[in-house]
Amino acid sequence: MAIQKRVPMREQDPKIRITNFLSVPLGYSAEEAITEAKRCIQCKDPVCETGCPVRMDIKDIIKLITEEKYEEAFFLSKRDNAVPAMTGRVCPQEDQCEGKCVLLKTGQPINIGKLFAFVADWAREKDLIEKIELNENGKKVAIIGAGPAGVTCAVDLRKLGYNVTIFEALHMAGGVLQYGIPAFRLPRDVVDYELSYLEKIGVDVQLNQIVGQNVDFEELKKEYDSVYIATGAGAPRFLNCEGEKLKGVYSANEFLIRVNLMKAYKFPDWDTPIICGNKVGVIGCGNVAMDAARCAKRLGAKEVYILYRRTKSCAPARDEEIHHAEEEGIIFNEMISPCRMFGNDDNWVTGIEMVKTEFKGTDKSGRPKPVNIEGSEFTMEMDTIINALGTSPNRLFLSNVQGLDTHSWGGIKVDENFMTNIPGVFSGGDALTGGSTVIEAMGHGRDAAVAIDNFINR
Repeated sequence: MAIQKRVPMREQDPKIRITNFLSVPLGYSAEEAITEAKRCIQCKDPVCETGCPVRMDIKDIIKLITEEKYEEAFFLSKRDNAVPAMTGRVCPQEDQCEGKCVLLKTGQPINIGKLFAFVADWAREKDLIEKIELNENGKKVAIIGAGPAGVTCAVDLRKLGYNVTIFEALHMAGGVLQYGIPAFRLPRDVVDYELSYLEKIGVDVQLNQIVGQNVDFEELKKEYDSVYIATGAGAPRFLNCEGEKLKGVYSANEFLIRVNLMKAYKFPDWDTPIICGNKVGVIGCGNVAMDAARCAKRLGAKEVYILYRRTKSCAPARDEEIHHAEEEGIIFNEMISPCRMFGNDDNWVTGIEMVKTEFKGTDKSGRPKPVNIEGSEFTMEMDTIINALGTSPNRLFLSNVQGLDTHSWGGIKVDENFMTNIPGVFSGGDALTGGSTVIEAMGHGRDAAVAIDNFINR
């Protein structure tokens, strides 16, 4: 008989964790992982696997955990996933693999993400390296961007024997894994260790290389047999409202890059100052908004507000992130929308005008459509405001690539094989979608690697 109750994840106490940037989940012990894995009923048709964008062999990995065959479980997970310790922590499993688990019919699904993180962490402690046999084929592929899509594509192509070079604009590889997700959700030692795998298998990562500026795109096309564009969606969206250019108003991108990539949370040990007042308002209710709000709390803000035009039930953020934010004292103000921001004579923001909303019909996504209620405006005092309204593909890169077809909103157009209108040039991840999950971008990377291999060997 399967154990029906999910093994709870031990976590830092909320009162303690808001004073540090250490991981909130403390991870499963071996005993806890085995107990949780034994809840799996080993379905003949494992529907959980149909929800995984990188097609991991979930059923067999969990079975190996129950048998304490952690090394085999790790190598099986690495077959399809370049960074299982990271995805185990940040994937929206509730909408993917766990969301299809048959145990949902009677209780809680298997905690797949935390089990995979356990296995990957165990392997890291043992410094296990995936065993692969490389048969060099003499072909070269350039990848632009070292985020989830680019890293995954690079690993899969390298396993096929390609000479792979990644050109990364920033001074560290990882993309959103490095600059967007705070250490309390994704510890930096985990990120650094899993990305070190690239070097171990011979992927050449060129940092501080901006394609279109100090690296010519046309030269890449000539030098390499194929090019994969994985530049992500690093351009923030704005409200374009009055007062948005006041000091103390951040995009979530800038705020999180300062905190995470530039280590502002370690100031003054790291020379990256960041100003975060006592009253902070975060506009939006996605995972990025949760990250920004929870960072602000750890930076010393006394009151942090989520300002959202819908209700939490409509929020794109993971349930786990909302739950953690509420535990940490983040205040959710629902059914309100920003109108304008105002400041003092020194051009520092001092507050925001909001208007109440109500639902009328649905929008294109099928969610309830919020509309402003006339005459319901009110003001809130704020020292800092963070816009977490989503992102768009990298406009700097696109402006330097001639002849590449894009959508009106900036996303790169591709065919069913992820190839752009330029023969031999492929793309994937947030550069196509304008913003998705880490694992969805990785799924693009895997599919593109297959398409690139087929193109070169056609």
